Amino acid sequence: MENRRILAINPGSTSTKIAVYQGDKSVFLKNIKHSNEELAQFNSISEQFEFRKDIILKELVDAEILIDLIEAVVGRGGLVKPIESGVYLVDEKLKADLRIGILGEHASNLGGLIADNIAQSLPNAKAYIADPVVVDEMIDVARVSGHPEFERMSIFHALNQKAVSRSFALTVDKKYEDLNIIVAHLGGGISVGAHRKGRVIDVNNALDGEGPFSPERSGTLPAGALAKLCFSGDVTLDEVKKMIKGEGGLVAHMGTNDAYEIELKAKDGDAKAKLIQDAMAYQVGKSIGACAAALKGEVDGIILTGGIAHNGDLVSYVKEMVSFIAPVIVYPGEDEMKALAMNGYMVLRGDVVPKRYV
Repeated sequence: MENRRILAINPGSTSTKIAVYQGDKSVFLKNIKHSNEELAQFNSISEQFEFRKDIILKELVDAEILIDLIEAVVGRGGLVKPIESGVYLVDEKLKADLRIGILGEHASNLGGLIADNIAQSLPNAKAYIADPVVVDEMIDVARVSGHPEFERMSIFHALNQKAVSRSFALTVDKKYEDLNIIVAHLGGGISVGAHRKGRVIDVNNALDGEGPFSPERSGTLPAGALAKLCFSGDVTLDEVKKMIKGEGGLVAHMGTNDAYEIELKAKDGDAKAKLIQDAMAYQVGKSIGACAAALKGEVDGIILTGGIAHNGDLVSYVKEMVSFIAPVIVYPGEDEMKALAMNGYMVLRGDVVPKRYV
């Protein structure tokens, strides 16, 4: 079992990450960068399929990876229909929704498609996706907003939130499904989820318009002021969308999406940088408190993860706000490639039964 190999594929907007694991050990990792010139030849992300697949295969050959030994190919799940957490077998129905981008076009949609194509060329491999951003386990009451035209949506860092939750469960010698955990993923987007016995019963839509602001996203904004701006005639729809996602958060306040740059400025005495960094931490702390209420105060642990969790000052600020709720554990950074591979490994070990996409 320890020799069984897993290939993980994670296509991003300007890169494709690949990893090969032998059991639970990494034997190959590569981050393939794609220049703007390379990608400019394609009119859509779906047209990049052959280009990215061929590069992946070339890298594996150049690294002398014996691909015929691979038994599971796990792609980053894309914008498919909302689904429960888990590992999904890539079948024709799933591929159809990945191709059309049923919830939007994103590079991650190629993950399952490339995984399936490569798996079909191998003697003993099957293709899977695991915990895409559209994982939806919210309870019904959490979906209701203040107006029936606006239903709350579950779009968050499911892969990393689930992975660090399982890691924490191991440290306390319990199953993830037996714990209540709050996870705050602090990255380019920020998502804060309430995990009750293995299900994320409530979480902010970290993609476009809810929760704490982040390096590039505005998070929740005052609704009245936003509506007034939209009808002022001073901005277009596309400009408002960019304010919410891409040019919001730290970009809007400080002119950069580099959280580390803001951290250094705050340490160096920049009062505005410190205020904005503290405000971001404050909003994270408030969201954690809200999740504690969703879990009725029964919280076994609070996890801070993602790249910004390396910021000791921000982490300390959040801890001061929420440590009365439960112990705070920090898993800085994220390892999506390992998370993908470990999902495949759990399938090969028989610990997890792959689900069918419906």
